[in-house]
Amino acid sequence: MPAFTTEIDVRFRDIDAMGHVNNAVYATYTEQARTDYFREVTDRGLDGIPSVLATLSVDFRAPVTLEEGSVTVSLDVPELGRSSIPMSYEIRTEKGVAAEAETVQVIVDEDGSSMPIPDDLRSAIEAYHDL
Repeated sequence: MPAFTTEIDVRFRDIDAMGHVNNAVYATYTEQARTDYFREVTDRGLDGIPSVLATLSVDFRAPVTLEEGSVTVSLDVPELGRSSIPMSYEIRTEKGVAAEAETVQVIVDEDGSSMPIPDDLRSAIEAYHDL
């Protein structure tokens, strides 16, 4: 199956003094894409999944301006770990790729220790991505 995609509006507050989307906002774009992904693919909001963001990296390719109106974020899960859900992202405008990112979401128990991905969550992700 193709990667999950979602469209996110570029807001005035996303723009910095240089006239383009501030670098920190790309983390918010990946967070919104993860939220939309979990809601659609697993029928659970991100707030219903006991997890923490363990890593985030972003490679910037081209600036995004307010005039572009929105970005399309595609999200893929290349594999699943025991407790980790690695995700890769491509953030695009009509002009092309603006950034690529990677995150790792780790499933945790009440005390914050990693624990296995719940079976229903694993099954939903595997089915969506044909893992």
